[in-house]
Amino acid sequence: MDQSLYSILGKRLFDAYESNRPVGAFSLEYPDIKIEDAYAIQMELKKCHEAAGRHVIGRKIGLTSKGMRQQANLDQPDYGFLFAEAQHFNGHTVPYGKSIIPKVEFELLFKLNTDLDRRGLTRNDVLDATEYICPAIEIVDKRYHNFYGNICDNVSDNAFFHSYILGDTIVRPYDISLEEVGLTVFHNGMQSLSGTGAGVMGHPAEGVIWLANRMLDVGMPLKAGELILSGSFTGGILAKPGDTFEAVYSDNLGCIRVNFENKPHVEGEA
Repeated sequence: MDQSLYSILGKRLFDAYESNRPVGAFSLEYPDIKIEDAYAIQMELKKCHEAAGRHVIGRKIGLTSKGMRQQANLDQPDYGFLFAEAQHFNGHTVPYGKSIIPKVEFELLFKLNTDLDRRGLTRNDVLDATEYICPAIEIVDKRYHNFYGNICDNVSDNAFFHSYILGDTIVRPYDISLEEVGLTVFHNGMQSLSGTGAGVMGHPAEGVIWLANRMLDVGMPLKAGELILSGSFTGGILAKPGDTFEAVYSDNLGCIRVNFENKPHVEGEA
């Protein structure tokens, strides 16, 4: 693969994002694709989003929980970029037809107030560099119609990022024990999942440490002001039209909700 092909494939994914029309998985079309190729395609996709007027506001860490990696048949975390225009607030309704195969994931968001630009970080270093933490829902979406679990497809597609919802409650990093924070997820009013912060690599700050090291590897260190989605406590849940999801967090973090618009009724349909 070369730079011209990276640009072509990044644009293909961008068009799929804009049109909600999936494309074929790159790992099937290019069986020799490597993880370095995938991140190069991701960078071209990022450029397309920026050219369309979107602004990077932070990063996301994907596949941090064992459950998520098992669900995706993958063996390592990955990362992608967050866009300011994809940020929504508690109770957001996702319009029908604005995603392809959406899933919801439940996690914590870190806002940094100090650069994380060195190696050898500890959990306390991450907490010291954090302005606040809040509950978050990430909506992930696959732009492939025949995706079967190759990490290169995941990475190329900006780690399947679609959008994210922020909770109403913020806490200081030392006010709670992050690994002990629990959540219970209700899907259409029925209890569906539960988990704790320990499900994210043992502690949510561990995901941030992993990300900080990876960003140093590629010359894009984490900066003060960035938002970091630190990884899902549990596996994701497939969302269908009309679904509602509510996550209730412990430690006075409150609850966070997202709705998916129902399919519009078409006259003549059963």
